[in-house]
Amino acid sequence: MKTFEVRFRYQDRSEGAVESTVKVDASSLPGGVAKATREFVKGLDRKQRFDMNKSGLEIAAKPLATPAETSASAEAATG
Repeated sequence: MKTFEVRFRYQDRSEGAVESTVKVDASSLPGGVAKATREFVKGLDRKQRFDMNKSGLEIAAKPLATPAETSASAEAATG
């Protein structure tokens, strides 16, 4: 399993721009985005969900390096 950091952003009627970051474990990037999106939307109430649908949801995702990957890449770099 890989760890992904997924960042969400939408315009709320009262707060303006709302941002949230979710870290998930998944086997692929699309699976991680889907899993994080489900978790994020479950936490919204009806009005927040309406605002998100009206203004659009911006999603940015990136993989996070695990400690094992970091040490393996460092060993490979030193040869």
